[in-house]
Amino acid sequence: MAEKLPIMAVLDTDTYNEVDDQFTLAYALLAPEAVDLRAVIAAPFSNFRAATPGEGMQKSYDEICRILAILGKDKTDFAWHGAASYLPDRGTPVDSEGARRIIELAREAHAAGRKLHVLAIAAITDVASALLLAPEIARDIVVVWLGSHEADYPEPNNEFNLRQDVPAAQIVFDSDVPLVWIPCRNVASHLEITLAELRPGLAPAGKIGEFLYGRCEELINLRKIPAKIIWDISTVAYFAAPQACSCETIPAPVINDDKTLSTAPGRRDIVRVKALDRKAVFADLFRKLARSVKK
Repeated sequence: MAEKLPIMAVLDTDTYNEVDDQFTLAYALLAPEAVDLRAVIAAPFSNFRAATPGEGMQKSYDEICRILAILGKDKTDFAWHGAASYLPDRGTPVDSEGARRIIELAREAHAAGRKLHVLAIAAITDVASALLLAPEIARDIVVVWLGSHEADYPEPNNEFNLRQDVPAAQIVFDSDVPLVWIPCRNVASHLEITLAELRPGLAPAGKIGEFLYGRCEELINLRKIPAKIIWDISTVAYFAAPQACSCETIPAPVINDDKTLSTAPGRRDIVRVKALDRKAVFADLFRKLARSVKK
C-alpha cells in the first residue's frame, strides 16, 4: 500500500489579529507528515489592533516572520503579503503577491496531478481574489475555511472572518471550488483553553511554547477573560488529527448580503465540520509543538 502524501498547502492568516493564528502557523509547520506547507500569506484585518486592513496585513506579515524565525524557517519565498483592502464588490479582485502565489501553487499542484489545499483562517479576500484573477484554479484547489457561524445560530451572524469581507465569502461559497467549512460558534468554539491548561501543554515546546503562551497570556489579561478559544487550529487538525473531526456533506449555504445563511436549489455539496473533539485536538497540537525542541 502506497504511503499517503501530506497535503500540499498554503496558509492564509490574519496572524496578528488575536493569538489563534500563531498557534495554527506553528502547528502546520510542525506537522509535516500531514501538511506540506508551501507558503503563508498575511491576510487583511482591522480591529483594535489595526486601524485599516492594510495595517493589519502588514502587522500579520511581521508576526509571521517572528514565528518563522523562532522555528528556524527562512521567510524568503515562503511568507507573502496579501491584500491591503477587502473586496470592493463581488466582481473586483484585490491583487496581491499572496493571491498570485496561490495561483502559482495551484498551477504547480495541477502539473503534479495534485490539489493545493488553502487553509483560510481570516477574511477570505486573498482566496476570492485568486479565484477572480484565475477562475480555472477552482479545479486545482481545496479551500478549508474557518468562518461564519452555523445557519441556525440563534444570534446575528456577525462573525469576524465573515463580516470583514462578505463579498469574498460569497464568491467562495458560490463557486465550484471544493470547500471544507468549519463554522465558528458551536463547532470551533469548543477549542477553548485556560492558561492553567496551556502552561503544561506548551512547556515542552521550548521557545515557540514560550512565545505562544506569552501571546495568550497577554490577550487574556487585556480582555480580562478566563480562557481563550484557539479557533483556527481546527483547520490543521482536520488533516493532522482527522479522528478528532466529525463531518457531514451538505449543500453549500447561500451567504446573503446581511450575513444570514440560507438554502437554495442546485447548490454544490461541501464538507461541513460539525463537531470537534477538544481533548484530541489539543493533545495533537501539544505533541506537534514539542517537536520544535531540538534533541
